[in-house]
Amino acid sequence: MQTNRSELRKLCMTILYQIEIYKKNNIDYQIDDVINEVVDIDNEFVKEIVYGVTTYRNEIDQIANKYLTGWTIDRLGNTDGAILRMGIFELLYTQTPAIVAINEAVELAKVYSDDDVRKMINGVLDKVYHNK
Repeated sequence: MQTNRSELRKLCMTILYQIEIYKKNNIDYQIDDVINEVVDIDNEFVKEIVYGVTTYRNEIDQIANKYLTGWTIDRLGNTDGAILRMGIFELLYTQTPAIVAINEAVELAKVYSDDDVRKMINGVLDKVYHNK
């Protein structure tokens, strides 16, 4: 089964959400095990995003907090935070074209976030892109 990158990003969001739940509840986990719970194929793109976001999380969060007006990324819901972190990671640490990284994050936010959060994610990613 061929899965497109948009669908893979949705799976990455789910994995990052699950990791966040485990962390907040002090549950031990292995990243590969969480990936395997969600994705039934070995996929390098999924691993790149999930490992990248978890590896650079502190840097990503600092960047997000710099551009979140009156908020911090930790105040966002787990899904919203996962979407924003993925978008920032793709903008700064991958070869994904900026327009694609921003658009994919906004499309996820349209489905999983409310309109205000979607706008916030779009605004932060736009600022990250213009200031990188």
